[in-house]
Amino acid sequence: MSASFVRIICSATIGIFALSAPVIAQQKTEKACQEEWQAHKAANQAKGITEKAYIEKCRVGTAMAPATGVNQYKSVALAKVHCPTGTVVWANLDSKIYHFSGHKDYGNTETGAYMCEKDATGQGMRAAENEKRP
Repeated sequence: MSASFVRIICSATIGIFALSAPVIAQQKTEKACQEEWQAHKAANQAKGITEKAYIEKCRVGTAMAPATGVNQYKSVALAKVHCPTGTVVWANLDSKIYHFSGHKDYGNTETGAYMCEKDATGQGMRAAENEKRP
């Protein structure tokens, strides 16, 4: 094999891995998807979404599409991609109050989305009064 042929093959291989990296980074473990399902079980069941179907979509990344509005996400992972150094909060879209990780309402209100804290405040939301910043 010539040296130039080896360089071409190596370059092509690196290119394939570089292009697939974002897809690989979005994949979740089955356990993470099950936990996400449990956190939103009532809402999913009300929409007729089974646990099996949710986990299948979650594992391949289709359950991680943006939620309902600008900079609102259905998963912590996507919100974290949007603000890698910021704080991700759970925003209750009805009350316009957001919760920090570790609080009982984090990811557990009927209507809500994961957001960067700066985006939540920019949309007129505020932190819950009984919570401390992490």
